[in-house]
Amino acid sequence: MGFLGDPIKFIGDWLKSLIAPLNLPPVWETFLSTLTSVIAVASFGLLIVIFLIWVERKVAARFQDRLGPNRAGKYGLLQTFADMVKLITKEDTTPETADKVVFNIAPVLSVVSVLLIWAVVPFAPTWFGTDINVGVLYIAAVGSFGILSILMAGWSSNNKYALLGAFRAVAQLISYEVPMLIMLMVPVLLASSMGMVDIVARQDMWFIVVAPLAAVVFLISAIAEVGRTPFDLLEAESEIVAGFHTEYSGMKFGMFFAAEFLHIFTVGVLFAILFMGGWRGPGAEQFPLLGMVYLMAKSTVGYFIAIWMRSTLPRIRIDHMLAFNWKFLVPLSLAILIVTAILHKLFAATTLYIPAMLVGNLVIFLASLGALRAVAQRQRKQRKPFKKRPVAKAA
Repeated sequence: MGFLGDPIKFIGDWLKSLIAPLNLPPVWETFLSTLTSVIAVASFGLLIVIFLIWVERKVAARFQDRLGPNRAGKYGLLQTFADMVKLITKEDTTPETADKVVFNIAPVLSVVSVLLIWAVVPFAPTWFGTDINVGVLYIAAVGSFGILSILMAGWSSNNKYALLGAFRAVAQLISYEVPMLIMLMVPVLLASSMGMVDIVARQDMWFIVVAPLAAVVFLISAIAEVGRTPFDLLEAESEIVAGFHTEYSGMKFGMFFAAEFLHIFTVGVLFAILFMGGWRGPGAEQFPLLGMVYLMAKSTVGYFIAIWMRSTLPRIRIDHMLAFNWKFLVPLSLAILIVTAILHKLFAATTLYIPAMLVGNLVIFLASLGALRAVAQRQRKQRKPFKKRPVAKAA
């Protein structure tokens, strides 16, 4: 098939041809070929982040009526490379009172946590690092390393503002993981599998069609779990200097910076795989490269929504953000999961499956609007009327 037909398999076969003369046990050959495939997929994530930074700057500039990068190279394409040179050449400092080992591990762990997710991403029918039958559980596990890196950075810096950012990480990121993980169960339920390859293969009908509310809640909670505006309380510059990475400079800060951009695009990729059919599309099975194009195009939808939110919405208060999660998203996600499970069990083998799922989502949506309206009315009644102060007369 050649490199363009299946580059991952091509690299794996090439590696096997190199180690064949060594007469290694079959288990070692399998291990080395799988390791090579995972490294190749992870390298794609490292390379694409360079382009993503430029894209986000350009799109955000258009939202805010600005030009964006336009000096370094054609259309400012070299701006990200200029930033890389700047970060590499900047002095790498470590606070004297910091826990140096933990302080230096944290930025590396933030990048690794995102790259590990890409190891199970199916780009095309035969393009994936590795296929494991608990892919969704794997993503939930390695994604938590990013939260751990923020906690490590804030605590080890021995800085009160960085520590406040770490405290907010505990309050925010771990809280928003609850509805996100509950919504991960919806595509698992619909596909009857936790494997990422199986979930894509069983989406003859995109899951976003039969479970639109689950897709919306997943996207919102995933963006909040990354810590992007309006959920960027972890690094609120106007409140706590720069939050958990206040004491970082040079490439250590660059790693946190790159991890954030790559993580939000990874959210778009997961959104496309779990709810929009992943690589599936006309001709994708015959031409794997076309499947890759379909996946990237679908991933752009979730990524664009995240940029849109960051460019237009203001930062919200920490108590409002936590109330939105625990009092709205968590109950809503539980209701979606329960209703989806019941309807899937009752109508899966009938022609009423799609209408029943859509009606169930509509009922939950209307009930949610009614609950929000009732809460808003109650808060308006409890609000004290504004009283004008008497104007003091001039003597």
